[in-house]
Amino acid sequence: MKQRLDYVKRIIEQEGLDGFLITSRPNTFYFTNFTGSTSKCLVTKNKAYLVVDFRYTIQAKEQVFPGIEVIQYDKSMNDLLNTLCQNDGVNKLGIEGEDVTFSAYNNINDSLSYVKSFHDLQKQLNSVRMIKDECEIEIIQKAVDISDKVFNEILPFMKPGVKEYDIANEMEYRMKKLGAQGPSFETIVASGPRSALPHGVAGMRELQKGDAVVMDFGAIYEGYCSDITRTVFIGEPSEQLKDIYNIVLKAQLTALDKAAEGMTGKELDNYARSIIYGAGYEKCFGHGLGHGVGIEIHEAPSVSPRGEEALKKGMVFTIEPGIYVEDVGGVRIEDTVTLTSEGLRILTKSTKELIIL
Repeated sequence: MKQRLDYVKRIIEQEGLDGFLITSRPNTFYFTNFTGSTSKCLVTKNKAYLVVDFRYTIQAKEQVFPGIEVIQYDKSMNDLLNTLCQNDGVNKLGIEGEDVTFSAYNNINDSLSYVKSFHDLQKQLNSVRMIKDECEIEIIQKAVDISDKVFNEILPFMKPGVKEYDIANEMEYRMKKLGAQGPSFETIVASGPRSALPHGVAGMRELQKGDAVVMDFGAIYEGYCSDITRTVFIGEPSEQLKDIYNIVLKAQLTALDKAAEGMTGKELDNYARSIIYGAGYEKCFGHGLGHGVGIEIHEAPSVSPRGEEALKKGMVFTIEPGIYVEDVGGVRIEDTVTLTSEGLRILTKSTKELIIL
């Protein structure tokens, strides 16, 4: 993936820097392909180094993209980085401001004595990850396929008396059995009144007849995440819950239909939000319509009232409106989608018909 390192080198040139220090795990994976938990990647005008300790030397050499030199440090990672900066004439260094803590900044400021100034260029580094190439989209599709299979397989498991926690455990077991590295995030299974909690991670509540059950989950496959939410009912739901389901479904389908390249995330959010607000649930939809999905489960672009970024071909994001009524329950329906030259492509295939178990 030479073009990814070339992008970093263009940032260095455009910003008048001598190098860039990549430290966050998501960006390290994206720009180097290294999956270990500890490393620092120094990119200079002409070279790229991945500095690791003894635990990861062999792994790093097997994983890194061509053009990246793996170097093992023995005593101090920062002392070695300082030597590399000196050798390559790095006086002005770009860093990831969102990843480097205050104490870490003080540490590198003291240790990298050859570097005269540090510059936060997190936004520039992250922006390239918004546009996925065909290989990335193919991997995300496989992660989505795993989630779809898990949804279909878990339905027969859901009966009155079964605990939310047991459902979540079974889902995560099935994800791994299907080839996932693990869940994209802590699996949400929220039933009955708890379904009104937008992030109601699985608890010990037992399913009861009439419950709405919100399941929000995803799988990590080859380093990339999927995200899906479906709401089902245990026995016949109340008329209010049925009505809420149909309103959310209408909002979601409308947003899917309206999504187009060049539209801002804010504009797309408004299509779904206006339907929910118009139905009288203005105070019951407090989160954004969606978010980018990739190496991280939440990344740019933002599809929300704050989403000023224009949607572009190659972006992968979610569309997930919801309504949450305290003491009644909630409904959310979520698909992972991507924009292509032919329009919106829905990666999620699970049915959105109202399911009564």
